[in-house]
Amino acid sequence: MPTYARLPVTFEKGAGAWLWDTDGRRYLDALSGIGVCGLGHAHPAVAAVLAQQGGTLIHTSNLYHIPQQQQLADQLIRLSGMEQAFFSNSGAEACEAAIKVARRYGHNRGITTPTIVVTEGSFHGRTLATLSATGSRKVQAGFEPLVQGFVRAKFNDIEELREIAKNSSDTVAILIEPIQGEGGINIPDKEYLSAVRELCDEYGWLMMLDEVQTGICRTGKWFAWQHSNIKPDVATLAKGLGNGFPIGACLVQGAAANVLQPGSHGSTFGGNPLACSVALTVLETMEKEQLAQHTAQQGRRICEKLKQAFADEAGVVEVRGRGLMIGVELDRPCGTLLADALAAELLISIQADKVIRLLPPLIISDEEADEIVTRLVTITTSFLSSEKAS
Repeated sequence: MPTYARLPVTFEKGAGAWLWDTDGRRYLDALSGIGVCGLGHAHPAVAAVLAQQGGTLIHTSNLYHIPQQQQLADQLIRLSGMEQAFFSNSGAEACEAAIKVARRYGHNRGITTPTIVVTEGSFHGRTLATLSATGSRKVQAGFEPLVQGFVRAKFNDIEELREIAKNSSDTVAILIEPIQGEGGINIPDKEYLSAVRELCDEYGWLMMLDEVQTGICRTGKWFAWQHSNIKPDVATLAKGLGNGFPIGACLVQGAAANVLQPGSHGSTFGGNPLACSVALTVLETMEKEQLAQHTAQQGRRICEKLKQAFADEAGVVEVRGRGLMIGVELDRPCGTLLADALAAELLISIQADKVIRLLPPLIISDEEADEIVTRLVTITTSFLSSEKAS
Protein backbone atom coordinates (compact mmCIF):
# COMPACT_ATOMS: atom_id res chain seq x y z
CA MET A 1 0.00 0.00 0.00
CA PRO A 2 1.36 3.48 -0.81
CA THR A 3 1.38 4.62 2.83
CA TYR A 4 4.89 6.11 2.83
CA ALA A 5 6.39 9.00 0.86
CA ARG A 6 9.86 7.52 0.84
CA LEU A 7 13.04 9.45 0.09
CA PRO A 8 15.02 8.25 -2.96
CA VAL A 9 17.61 6.16 -1.12
CA THR A 10 18.02 2.52 -0.10
CA PHE A 11 20.34 1.54 2.73
CA GLU A 12 22.05 -1.83 2.85
CA LYS A 13 24.30 -1.69 5.91
CA GLY A 14 25.07 0.36 9.00
CA ALA A 15 27.63 0.73 11.74
CA GLY A 16 27.27 2.98 14.76
CA ALA A 17 25.96 6.37 13.66
CA TRP A 18 26.53 5.68 9.95
CA LEU A 19 24.55 4.11 7.12
CA TRP A 20 25.67 3.08 3.61
CA ASP A 21 23.35 3.09 0.62
CA THR A 22 23.33 0.68 -2.31
CA ASP A 23 25.69 2.99 -4.22
CA GLY A 24 28.24 2.92 -1.40
CA ARG A 25 27.59 6.49 -0.16
CA ARG A 26 27.95 6.97 3.60
CA TYR A 27 25.36 8.97 5.58
CA LEU A 28 25.50 10.39 9.10
CA ASP A 29 22.32 9.23 10.82
CA ALA A 30 20.89 12.03 12.98
CA LEU A 31 17.50 10.31 13.18
CA SER A 32 18.42 6.73 14.29
CA GLY A 33 15.36 5.12 12.75
CA ILE A 34 13.07 7.77 14.34
CA GLY A 35 14.61 7.57 17.79
CA VAL A 36 14.96 3.79 17.79
CA CYS A 37 18.61 2.79 17.38
CA GLY A 38 20.05 4.37 20.52
CA LEU A 39 23.02 1.98 20.42
CA GLY A 40 23.52 2.74 16.74
CA HIS A 41 23.43 0.31 13.84
CA ALA A 42 24.76 -3.25 13.94
CA HIS A 43 25.76 -3.04 17.59
CA PRO A 44 27.78 -6.22 18.30
CA ALA A 45 25.98 -7.05 21.57
CA VAL A 46 22.57 -6.76 19.91
CA ALA A 47 23.72 -8.80 16.90
CA ALA A 48 25.11 -11.50 19.21
CA VAL A 49 21.94 -11.88 21.29
CA LEU A 50 19.76 -11.99 18.16
CA ALA A 51 21.84 -14.87 16.83
CA GLN A 52 22.11 -16.70 20.16
CA GLN A 53 18.45 -16.45 21.18
CA GLY A 54 17.26 -16.91 17.61
CA GLY A 55 19.09 -20.22 17.56
CA THR A 56 17.65 -21.29 20.91
CA LEU A 57 14.00 -20.24 21.26
CA ILE A 58 12.10 -17.42 19.56
CA HIS A 59 8.48 -17.83 20.62
CA THR A 60 6.25 -19.88 22.91
CA SER A 61 3.30 -17.47 23.61
CA ASN A 62 2.10 -16.06 26.90
CA LEU A 63 0.31 -19.29 27.77
CA TYR A 64 3.58 -20.21 29.49
CA HIS A 65 6.21 -18.59 31.72
CA ILE A 66 8.93 -16.69 29.85
CA PRO A 67 12.06 -16.15 31.99
CA GLN A 68 13.45 -13.38 29.76
CA GLN A 69 10.17 -11.49 30.08
CA GLN A 70 10.31 -11.64 33.87
CA GLN A 71 13.94 -10.52 33.84
CA LEU A 72 13.12 -7.59 31.57
CA ALA A 73 10.20 -6.56 33.75
CA ASP A 74 12.48 -6.70 36.80
CA GLN A 75 15.06 -4.47 35.12
CA LEU A 76 12.53 -1.91 33.94
CA ILE A 77 10.91 -1.79 37.36
CA ARG A 78 14.31 -1.33 39.00
CA LEU A 79 15.21 1.54 36.66
CA SER A 80 11.80 3.22 36.77
CA GLY A 81 10.44 2.60 40.25
CA MET A 82 7.20 1.29 38.74
CA GLU A 83 5.55 -1.99 39.86
CA GLN A 84 4.31 -4.04 36.90
CA ALA A 85 4.92 -4.35 33.15
CA PHE A 86 2.89 -5.51 30.16
CA PHE A 87 4.82 -6.19 26.94
CA SER A 88 3.61 -5.46 23.43
CA ASN A 89 5.18 -5.06 19.99
CA SER A 90 4.99 -1.29 19.44
CA GLY A 91 4.44 2.09 21.01
CA ALA A 92 0.88 2.30 19.73
CA GLU A 93 0.06 -1.01 21.41
CA ALA A 94 1.68 0.19 24.64
CA CYS A 95 -0.54 3.29 24.52
CA GLU A 96 -3.59 1.11 23.77
CA ALA A 97 -2.79 -0.81 26.95
CA ALA A 98 -2.58 2.47 28.89
CA ILE A 99 -5.97 3.58 27.53
CA LYS A 100 -7.49 0.25 28.55
CA VAL A 101 -5.96 0.56 32.04
CA ALA A 102 -7.57 4.01 32.41
CA ARG A 103 -10.97 2.83 31.22
CA ARG A 104 -10.97 -0.26 33.45
CA TYR A 105 -9.80 1.92 36.35
CA GLY A 106 -12.78 4.23 35.74
CA HIS A 107 -15.29 1.40 35.50
CA ASN A 108 -13.92 -0.08 38.71
CA ARG A 109 -14.81 3.25 40.35
CA GLY A 110 -18.37 3.16 39.00
CA ILE A 111 -17.81 5.61 36.12
CA THR A 112 -19.69 4.31 33.08
CA THR A 113 -18.21 6.75 30.53
CA PRO A 114 -14.60 7.26 31.68
CA THR A 115 -12.81 10.16 29.95
CA ILE A 116 -9.10 10.68 29.36
CA VAL A 117 -7.55 14.14 28.96
CA VAL A 118 -5.11 14.40 26.02
CA THR A 119 -3.30 17.42 24.59
CA GLU A 120 -3.10 19.41 21.39
CA GLY A 121 -0.03 18.62 19.28
CA SER A 122 0.35 15.15 20.76
CA PHE A 123 1.08 11.88 18.98
CA HIS A 124 0.21 8.50 20.51
CA GLY A 125 -0.05 6.16 17.51
CA ARG A 126 -2.11 5.19 14.49
CA THR A 127 -4.54 2.57 15.83
CA LEU A 128 -8.10 3.87 16.11
CA ALA A 129 -7.89 4.60 19.83
CA THR A 130 -4.41 6.12 19.74
CA LEU A 131 -5.08 8.28 16.67
CA SER A 132 -8.24 9.49 18.43
CA ALA A 133 -6.06 10.47 21.39
CA THR A 134 -3.52 12.12 19.08
CA GLY A 135 -3.79 15.90 18.71
CA SER A 136 -3.42 16.03 14.92
CA ARG A 137 -6.26 16.32 12.42
CA LYS A 138 -3.85 15.16 9.70
CA VAL A 139 -3.49 11.80 11.45
CA GLN A 140 -7.24 11.51 12.13
CA ALA A 141 -8.65 12.70 8.80
CA GLY A 142 -10.60 10.05 6.92
CA PHE A 143 -10.79 7.62 9.83
CA GLU A 144 -13.92 8.96 11.49
CA PRO A 145 -15.89 8.11 13.54
CA LEU A 146 -13.15 8.52 16.12
CA VAL A 147 -13.09 6.63 19.39
CA GLN A 148 -14.97 8.58 22.04
CA GLY A 149 -13.82 9.23 25.60
CA PHE A 150 -11.12 11.85 25.08
CA VAL A 151 -11.15 15.54 25.98
CA ARG A 152 -8.42 17.81 24.64
CA ALA A 153 -6.43 20.51 26.43
CA LYS A 154 -3.55 22.76 25.44
CA PHE A 155 -0.11 21.28 26.12
CA ASN A 156 1.79 22.99 28.95
CA ASP A 157 -1.37 24.73 30.26
CA ILE A 158 -2.01 23.63 33.83
CA GLU A 159 -4.82 26.16 34.30
CA GLU A 160 -6.88 24.56 31.54
CA LEU A 161 -6.38 21.19 33.18
CA ARG A 162 -7.64 22.63 36.47
CA GLU A 163 -10.78 23.91 34.71
CA ILE A 164 -11.41 20.47 33.21
CA ALA A 165 -10.93 18.89 36.64
CA LYS A 166 -13.47 21.23 38.21
CA ASN A 167 -16.09 20.62 35.53
CA SER A 168 -15.79 16.92 34.69
CA SER A 169 -16.86 14.11 36.98
CA ASP A 170 -16.10 11.42 34.38
CA THR A 171 -12.40 12.21 33.89
CA VAL A 172 -10.20 9.36 35.11
CA ALA A 173 -6.76 10.02 33.61
CA ILE A 174 -4.49 12.30 31.61
CA LEU A 175 -2.26 10.99 28.82
CA ILE A 176 0.62 13.27 27.81
CA GLU A 177 4.12 13.18 26.39
CA PRO A 178 6.77 14.66 28.74
CA ILE A 179 8.19 16.26 25.58
CA GLN A 180 6.15 16.31 22.38
CA GLY A 181 8.19 14.67 19.64
CA GLU A 182 6.05 14.55 16.49
CA GLY A 183 4.52 17.87 17.56
CA GLY A 184 7.89 19.63 17.13
CA ILE A 185 10.09 18.95 20.20
CA ASN A 186 7.84 20.95 22.50
CA ILE A 187 9.31 21.08 26.01
CA PRO A 188 6.93 22.13 28.80
CA ASP A 189 7.72 24.50 31.65
CA LYS A 190 9.87 23.01 34.39
CA GLU A 191 6.96 22.85 36.86
CA TYR A 192 4.38 21.43 34.44
CA LEU A 193 4.72 17.71 35.11
CA SER A 194 4.92 18.26 38.87
CA ALA A 195 1.73 20.33 38.70
CA VAL A 196 0.02 17.61 36.65
CA ARG A 197 1.08 15.04 39.26
CA GLU A 198 -0.45 17.17 42.04
CA LEU A 199 -3.66 17.61 40.07
CA CYS A 200 -3.96 13.88 39.44
CA ASP A 201 -3.44 13.16 43.13
CA GLU A 202 -6.07 15.74 44.08
CA TYR A 203 -8.76 14.40 41.73
CA GLY A 204 -7.90 10.71 41.68
CA TRP A 205 -6.78 10.70 38.03
CA LEU A 206 -4.16 8.37 36.65
CA MET A 207 -1.11 10.26 35.39
CA MET A 208 -0.13 8.48 32.18
CA LEU A 209 3.07 9.45 30.36
CA ASP A 210 3.78 8.45 26.79
CA GLU A 211 7.54 7.88 26.90
CA VAL A 212 7.67 5.99 23.61
CA GLN A 213 10.04 8.58 22.15
CA THR A 214 11.47 10.16 25.31
CA GLY A 215 12.21 6.98 27.26
CA ILE A 216 15.29 4.72 27.44
CA CYS A 217 17.90 7.48 27.97
CA ARG A 218 16.84 9.65 24.99
CA THR A 219 16.58 12.83 27.10
CA GLY A 220 19.63 12.20 29.29
CA LYS A 221 17.71 10.27 31.96
CA TRP A 222 16.31 6.76 31.76
CA PHE A 223 12.85 8.31 31.61
CA ALA A 224 11.95 11.93 30.92
CA TRP A 225 9.77 12.17 34.03
CA GLN A 226 12.93 11.79 36.11
CA HIS A 227 13.89 15.38 35.19
CA SER A 228 10.88 16.48 37.24
CA ASN A 229 11.41 14.18 40.22
CA ILE A 230 7.91 12.73 39.96
CA LYS A 231 6.54 9.32 39.00
CA PRO A 232 3.52 8.57 36.81
CA ASP A 233 0.92 5.88 37.43
CA VAL A 234 1.29 4.56 33.87
CA ALA A 235 4.17 4.90 31.40
CA THR A 236 4.48 3.62 27.85
CA LEU A 237 7.76 2.65 26.16
CA ALA A 238 8.92 1.33 22.79
CA LYS A 239 11.35 2.82 20.21
CA GLY A 240 14.73 2.71 22.00
CA LEU A 241 13.87 -0.36 24.07
CA GLY A 242 14.71 -2.87 21.32
CA ASN A 243 17.24 -0.88 19.25
CA GLY A 244 15.28 -1.79 16.13
CA PHE A 245 13.72 -5.07 17.24
CA PRO A 246 9.97 -4.49 17.79
CA ILE A 247 8.97 -4.32 21.44
CA GLY A 248 6.81 -2.03 23.55
CA ALA A 249 5.95 -1.90 27.24
CA CYS A 250 3.29 -0.42 29.47
CA LEU A 251 4.48 0.11 33.05
CA VAL A 252 2.09 0.71 35.95
CA GLN A 253 2.27 1.46 39.66
CA GLY A 254 0.07 2.60 42.51
CA ALA A 255 -3.62 2.86 41.65
CA ALA A 256 -2.96 1.50 38.14
CA ALA A 257 -1.36 -1.74 39.38
CA ASN A 258 -3.48 -4.90 39.16
CA VAL A 259 -6.20 -3.12 37.17
CA LEU A 260 -5.72 -5.53 34.27
CA GLN A 261 -6.37 -9.15 35.17
CA PRO A 262 -6.19 -12.47 33.24
CA GLY A 263 -8.42 -12.21 30.19
CA SER A 264 -8.63 -8.41 30.17
CA HIS A 265 -5.64 -7.85 27.87
CA GLY A 266 -3.06 -9.83 25.95
CA SER A 267 -0.74 -10.20 22.96
CA THR A 268 0.30 -13.26 20.98
CA PHE A 269 3.79 -11.98 20.21
CA GLY A 270 4.24 -9.49 23.07
CA GLY A 271 7.22 -10.16 25.30
CA ASN A 272 8.47 -13.25 23.49
CA PRO A 273 11.92 -14.67 24.37
CA LEU A 274 13.70 -13.05 21.41
CA ALA A 275 12.29 -9.55 21.90
CA CYS A 276 12.94 -9.60 25.64
CA SER A 277 16.47 -10.94 25.26
CA VAL A 278 17.28 -8.09 22.89
CA ALA A 279 15.74 -5.48 25.20
CA LEU A 280 17.64 -6.89 28.19
CA THR A 281 20.88 -6.55 26.23
CA VAL A 282 20.00 -2.96 25.27
CA LEU A 283 19.38 -1.98 28.90
CA GLU A 284 22.51 -3.77 30.11
CA THR A 285 24.67 -2.08 27.45
CA MET A 286 23.24 1.37 28.10
CA GLU A 287 23.80 1.03 31.83
CA LYS A 288 27.33 -0.34 31.43
CA GLU A 289 28.30 2.44 29.01
CA GLN A 290 26.54 5.13 31.10
CA LEU A 291 24.63 6.33 28.07
CA ALA A 292 22.20 8.48 30.05
CA GLN A 293 25.06 10.74 31.14
CA HIS A 294 26.71 10.59 27.71
CA THR A 295 23.43 11.54 26.04
CA ALA A 296 22.99 14.55 28.32
CA GLN A 297 26.54 15.74 27.52
CA GLN A 298 26.21 15.29 23.75
CA GLY A 299 22.82 16.97 23.74
CA ARG A 300 24.25 20.02 25.46
CA ARG A 301 27.17 20.03 23.02
CA ILE A 302 24.95 19.98 19.93
CA CYS A 303 22.44 22.52 21.28
CA GLU A 304 25.15 24.98 22.33
CA LYS A 305 26.95 24.75 18.99
CA LEU A 306 23.69 25.15 17.05
CA LYS A 307 22.70 28.18 19.12
CA GLN A 308 26.10 29.77 18.47
CA ALA A 309 25.94 29.03 14.75
CA PHE A 310 22.40 30.38 14.36
CA ALA A 311 22.76 33.35 16.74
CA ASP A 312 22.60 35.91 13.92
CA GLU A 313 20.25 33.96 11.65
CA ALA A 314 16.87 35.70 11.67
CA GLY A 315 15.13 32.71 10.10
CA VAL A 316 15.87 30.49 13.10
CA VAL A 317 13.22 30.99 15.77
CA GLU A 318 14.66 28.69 18.45
CA VAL A 319 16.99 25.79 19.15
CA ARG A 320 15.59 23.59 21.91
CA GLY A 321 16.19 20.14 23.24
CA ARG A 322 16.79 17.79 26.11
CA GLY A 323 19.45 15.15 25.75
CA LEU A 324 19.58 13.93 22.17
CA MET A 325 16.03 15.00 21.39
CA ILE A 326 16.61 18.30 19.63
CA GLY A 327 14.51 20.68 17.55
CA VAL A 328 15.47 23.69 15.42
CA GLU A 329 12.39 25.80 14.71
CA LEU A 330 12.42 27.99 11.62
CA ASP A 331 10.12 30.86 10.73
CA ARG A 332 8.81 29.13 7.59
CA PRO A 333 7.92 25.66 6.26
CA CYS A 334 11.10 23.74 5.54
CA GLY A 335 10.08 20.37 4.12
CA THR A 336 12.56 20.72 1.24
CA LEU A 337 15.38 20.42 3.77
CA LEU A 338 14.83 16.65 3.81
CA ALA A 339 16.19 16.41 0.27
CA ASP A 340 18.93 18.95 1.01
CA ALA A 341 20.04 16.92 4.03
CA LEU A 342 20.03 13.71 2.01
CA ALA A 343 22.23 15.36 -0.61
CA ALA A 344 24.58 16.37 2.23
CA GLU A 345 24.55 12.74 3.45
CA LEU A 346 22.72 13.64 6.66
CA LEU A 347 19.48 12.07 7.90
CA ILE A 348 16.97 14.31 9.72
CA SER A 349 13.21 14.77 9.87
CA ILE A 350 10.85 17.75 9.74
CA GLN A 351 8.02 18.04 12.27
CA ALA A 352 5.10 20.48 12.45
CA ASP A 353 6.17 21.89 9.04
CA LYS A 354 8.82 24.20 10.50
CA VAL A 355 10.87 22.18 13.02
CA ILE A 356 14.03 20.25 12.14
CA ARG A 357 14.14 17.22 14.44
CA LEU A 358 17.37 15.50 15.47
CA LEU A 359 17.32 12.11 17.22
CA PRO A 360 20.86 10.79 16.70
CA PRO A 361 22.11 7.52 18.22
CA LEU A 362 23.00 7.91 21.88
CA ILE A 363 26.51 6.55 21.26
CA ILE A 364 27.68 9.42 19.02
CA SER A 365 31.21 10.72 19.55
CA ASP A 366 32.24 14.37 19.88
CA GLU A 367 33.42 14.33 16.27
CA GLU A 368 30.11 12.92 15.03
CA ALA A 369 28.13 15.43 17.09
CA ASP A 370 30.18 18.28 15.61
CA GLU A 371 29.73 16.87 12.10
CA ILE A 372 25.94 16.83 12.56
CA VAL A 373 26.11 20.51 13.50
CA THR A 374 28.36 21.41 10.56
CA ARG A 375 26.19 19.68 7.97
CA LEU A 376 22.91 20.94 9.43
CA VAL A 377 24.09 24.55 9.68
CA THR A 378 25.36 24.47 6.08
CA ILE A 379 22.11 23.25 4.54
CA THR A 380 19.89 25.38 6.81
CA THR A 381 21.69 28.67 6.17
CA SER A 382 21.73 27.88 2.45
CA PHE A 383 17.99 27.14 2.54
CA LEU A 384 17.21 30.37 4.40
CA SER A 385 19.41 32.41 2.04
CA SER A 386 17.77 30.95 -1.05
CA GLU A 387 14.33 31.57 0.39
CA LYS A 388 15.32 35.17 1.08
CA ALA A 389 16.64 35.62 -2.43
CA SER A 390 13.48 34.22 -4.01
